[in-house]
Amino acid sequence: MAAAEHNSFWPSQGAAWSSQSLYIVLAAILWSTDALLRQPLTRDLSALVIVFAEHALALIFVAPILYTFGYYLRRLTARQWAAVLFIGVAASALATVAFTASFSYVSPSVSILLQKVQPLITFGVAWFWLGERLPRHFWLWAGLALLGAYVVSFPELIPQLTLYQGGVRGIGLALLAAVLWGSATVAGRYLLRELPFLLVTSLRFMVALVFLGLLLSGGTLNSGWGQLASASMRDWLFLLVIMLGPGFGAMYLYYRGLTVTKAAVAAVLELTWPLGAVILNWFILGEHLTLGQMMGGLILMVAIGRLTLWPTVVQTN
Repeated sequence: MAAAEHNSFWPSQGAAWSSQSLYIVLAAILWSTDALLRQPLTRDLSALVIVFAEHALALIFVAPILYTFGYYLRRLTARQWAAVLFIGVAASALATVAFTASFSYVSPSVSILLQKVQPLITFGVAWFWLGERLPRHFWLWAGLALLGAYVVSFPELIPQLTLYQGGVRGIGLALLAAVLWGSATVAGRYLLRELPFLLVTSLRFMVALVFLGLLLSGGTLNSGWGQLASASMRDWLFLLVIMLGPGFGAMYLYYRGLTVTKAAVAAVLELTWPLGAVILNWFILGEHLTLGQMMGGLILMVAIGRLTLWPTVVQTN
């Protein structure tokens, strides 16, 4: 009986609690709205100002949470603080800057495609740092998810990177973002072993806010603080929506799901993002899916669903 349950496509045990991993999928869906919300802001504000303002608005939630969990803050170890600094500076700040800057050299589609190496980075770092072990059947579904995400993002299958001016620099920036984001997943998983997910979420935003503030102060008033002072009510409304949706809201869901999900699995579940982005482009921008993208999306959803409901994979250590 046990063998039959293990080999069945949809497991009958553990699905109730492992379904919390769906929070990661919901976070990825929110992330897929990010570009649509940020695009109107780029006409008036720089990328650095947008990201800083988003993190500043998150203080509405961050400050009370940090106060509530002061007990944990006073007992953080040096290694935990190092992980906090990494996810705040590397993931919330530097990776976003590198990813955005890559658009100046290569097509956004190429940059998005290169983010699919994130799971591979996460697998390696999780194995080395956290000692995560995964059953052999995991790699089949992880590989299918990567394949589906690749087809969704790049339906013509063969990337023509040499056609883009400055392609090498753009590829390097996009890969840097992938490495930082993929590694940050493991750092967050490490912190969640002993810390509440609300605290980890808040620390990420607070550290990033301080770092971004220092970067902003390094520029001129006209290019930094002056832009904030001249931002319109419409700009602040968009910033608020970003903070509540693909910003703090998505990270709240993400770290809640990461509490019960291995870092390697979380990296695969995050691939819901390109599928969500394509669907939004279809309905909002009128960019219809090709047959190849539909097939890739189906493969991606099946693989993610299988990993999410597999109790022997989605578990804490």
